[in-house]
Amino acid sequence: MQRASLVEKSRQKPQERIKTVNEAVRSYCYDEDPVLSSCGISIEKQMTQVDGRILDTPKLKVGNSEDCIPRNGRWNFNNKTLLNPTSISKWAIVNFCARCDISHISRELINCGRRKGINIERPHTLIEEDQQSRRGSPLARVERMFELIREKLPGPPEFILCVLAERKNSDIYGPWKKISLSDFGIVTQCISPTKINDQYLTNVLLKINSKLGGINSLLAIEHSSHIPLIMDTPTMILGMDVSHGSPGRSDMPSVAAVVGSRCWPLISRYRASVRTQSPKVEMIDALYKPLANGNDDGIIRELLVDFFQTSKGHKPKQIIVFRDGVSESQFNQVLNIELEQIIKAYQHLGEVDIPKFTVIVAQKNHHTKLFQAGGGTENVPPGTVVDTKIVHPRNYDFYMCAHAGMIGTSRPAHYHVLLDEIGFSPDDLLNLVHSLSYVYQRSTTATSIVAPICYAHLAAAQMGQFMKFEDFSETSSGQRSMTSVGSTPVPELPRLHENVEGSMFFC
Repeated sequence: MQRASLVEKSRQKPQERIKTVNEAVRSYCYDEDPVLSSCGISIEKQMTQVDGRILDTPKLKVGNSEDCIPRNGRWNFNNKTLLNPTSISKWAIVNFCARCDISHISRELINCGRRKGINIERPHTLIEEDQQSRRGSPLARVERMFELIREKLPGPPEFILCVLAERKNSDIYGPWKKISLSDFGIVTQCISPTKINDQYLTNVLLKINSKLGGINSLLAIEHSSHIPLIMDTPTMILGMDVSHGSPGRSDMPSVAAVVGSRCWPLISRYRASVRTQSPKVEMIDALYKPLANGNDDGIIRELLVDFFQTSKGHKPKQIIVFRDGVSESQFNQVLNIELEQIIKAYQHLGEVDIPKFTVIVAQKNHHTKLFQAGGGTENVPPGTVVDTKIVHPRNYDFYMCAHAGMIGTSRPAHYHVLLDEIGFSPDDLLNLVHSLSYVYQRSTTATSIVAPICYAHLAAAQMGQFMKFEDFSETSSGQRSMTSVGSTPVPELPRLHENVEGSMFFC
């Protein structure tokens, strides 16, 4: 309750935020501060006026090659179908004590799927957890549920819908995802419904369709293969993020996730590779991981091989890297440590010609806010870009507010271009970054930061759940899987089953 109250108090509309800032500047009396005066520092009484521009909204393609034009950073699938809907024939629903009618959920999901173009057969079975199983540990409950699935189905299902009692922080979620993704290789979707309606079910189906290999929508320029500098040259896009344990948990390994684009020339399909590393370490150390036998067990090799296999034998000649979560003091480390590992992984595959790289760091943890001039009461419109006056005098950086701020005051993403060997023009790069905020398959809104980074964050968070129950590092032989970094052993995450390793399981 305290946290909810704090969040509510901090949600200020733009005009309220401007008023608060102006009152603070007046009341703090900076002009009378002797330290600031002696250093020759003065604080302006008015906010800085900057020139901004609004980029054109990317057009999308949905089912039947129909155009979909987002308005104010949002769109919907009302009276529309998904661009490339999948079909689900062999599936099941399991219920972990949630108080809901799963047969009703089944019927409504099938009906909604039909309207969106997804052909969903009746579920093979509906399984309710029994009273006795509920008294077991979360891991025991999940194992028992999979025993029931094996008993009631003639073979492994394509998909399982899992109904949980708790909407957040469910003890079942971690072991359920670990066993389904790592041990059995089955795509699952967890839900905890409070109100079943078309909008809720459509959002669930967007995730299910993406996980099963379907495509909900594409950029129109992507659909017609007209993306500047990408359509003619095989280009791979990487999103990189590291998730750290909660404060006070210094023993919890950090989780590094990298997603890589696949099926070039598309930029909407991604595969994730995730590893653990030493706690609180931000630089990813498993991008290139040579083994004693001469093989490379690193993240980048996995993504490069996948790109080659899904892009008709093309090897990436250009690689665009989006890195999240690093401060300005770590920019050189990104280039000297992480980029160097990516190059070594590429060379390890026997390649001599190194791809051209564009490396961009995205930051959200800053205090810069953009307001409309002339006392506008709303947030700046989606697509707003500022790349003058408040940016670095020598380096290439810009602020972009791609999303529509519905609550509070929008915080733009701050992008720093550390390296641009590809040679994007400023307009082409801005439009690419803006477009990548409209390819997020989980929702029908533009994201505040590019989708590859959102996906890397989701992949790290989901597989990080594997560590939240006691048996996460047990392998099938019962031996703990550990890797040693320095003198500290770090438990390894179990690898994904081959059936799901190429899927967008994190959606």
